Amino acid sequence: MAEELIRLEKIKKYFNGVKALKGVDLTINKGEIHCLAGENGCGKSTLIKVISGAHEPTDGKIYFCNKEKTHLSPIDSIHMGVQVIYQDFAVFPNLSVAENIAMNKNLVENNKKMNWKKARELSIKALDMVGAKIDPDILVERLSISNKQMVAISRALINDAKVLILDEPTTALTAREVNLLNETLRKLKEKGMAIVIVNHKLDEIYDIADRLTILRNGQNVATGLIEEFDRKRFVNCMTGREIVDEIYQPVTSDQEICKVSNLGLTGYFQNVDFSLYKGDVLGITGLLGSGRGEIGDALFGINPATEGTISINGEDRKINSISDAVKYGIGYVPEDRLTQGLFLTRSISDNTVAASLSEYMENGKLNRNKIDRVTAKWIEDIGCVAASTEIPIKTLSGGNAQKMVIAKWLNTHPKLLILNGPTVGVDIGSKFDIHKILHELAATGVGVIIITDDLSELYYNCNKLIIMSNGESSGVLQMKDYTESEISEMIKNATKDLK
Repeated sequence: MAEELIRLEKIKKYFNGVKALKGVDLTINKGEIHCLAGENGCGKSTLIKVISGAHEPTDGKIYFCNKEKTHLSPIDSIHMGVQVIYQDFAVFPNLSVAENIAMNKNLVENNKKMNWKKARELSIKALDMVGAKIDPDILVERLSISNKQMVAISRALINDAKVLILDEPTTALTAREVNLLNETLRKLKEKGMAIVIVNHKLDEIYDIADRLTILRNGQNVATGLIEEFDRKRFVNCMTGREIVDEIYQPVTSDQEICKVSNLGLTGYFQNVDFSLYKGDVLGITGLLGSGRGEIGDALFGINPATEGTISINGEDRKINSISDAVKYGIGYVPEDRLTQGLFLTRSISDNTVAASLSEYMENGKLNRNKIDRVTAKWIEDIGCVAASTEIPIKTLSGGNAQKMVIAKWLNTHPKLLILNGPTVGVDIGSKFDIHKILHELAATGVGVIIITDDLSELYYNCNKLIIMSNGESSGVLQMKDYTESEISEMIKNATKDLK
């Protein structure tokens, strides 16, 4: 029988009357990987903060090793072996790897000064435990996202972690980095550590989890061994609705929306050719550094192409800047919506009209009534859940925020919409909604380009595909001619013959 480390019973948490958790049960066992899943806003993060002592529950009981704990503080939780790694990893970019790893242990032991020799020895030992080959003297700001994560995990291990909780650990990782992380977590599991992963990516959950708990609207929906959940049950428990993956097959049209010929950007990519017709959704994929993202940047004028032609609705357009791209009807949804796609402290309405302000100027002033009406309509049309048009956009869930980034560009009446990682950090229900929006746009004659490394997103939502490798294009592949596994093999072996 599994050894129980943590048990939560009927946990409730209210914030100013808002019921974030409504009687949640959770058991965490030694030597298992337990996935906590659910859509954005379901209560996953709140539950983690209850376990870590950051939030005191309104009601319910918490047991560590079968002993009830009350008024749990973060330091109490750490002393009992709980370590939480949040999405931003909480590392100090201006400090060395060794300093970051030793920092928490110094705090726990109430050391007033840093022992540099001991810190370095600790960091080497901790990094070795996870198999990470990282210089302990290098500044953390110089590390890749995956290596920053390894530093955070190493820091947890030297604090004698019994339970390691990772909040959305794969959001910013490549497929290769996800595999490396999973290898590390499996090794820790074999050593008896309990690992809790907050995630809503189905493929990743099936790859790593032993057990699964699904929350919806602050309540338990289901819990059990991962093999008890097929895809249909999983999605239904997550969303409360039936969502079926269907391969996108547009109605054939000879109406050309966009044509790109011999497009190149010195040092990044060359000889990229494709045509988009009414109904087409083009997927562009490849490893990081393959040139996939730079194609989107060139089309939107962020880093203009150095050769080739771009034609929109039959007219050649020279795009030397973002303003050129917007003028010619091109919209761009960036991969990092938080820093590049949104004004986080501004209202939903301000963000919605940010790319089309001139339409709302009357006698030198913005027509706020008109802006609010337009925003309210987009909220309804695009299926965004929001209390009002005037709340800060940073209060929205990831999926709803991404819908409003798309709405911002739809409000400019684009002829071509480019989306880089359109569903990164977005839950299953919102992902389905976004894909439906893009298909409807394509059917109305808007050219749609999706840049992503999400294989399922490509296969089920694009009818054309370009695979980039070292700046070279595979040419346009017709998705209907290949199975999903064949596309997967092509991406893995992108330097080989793709025909």
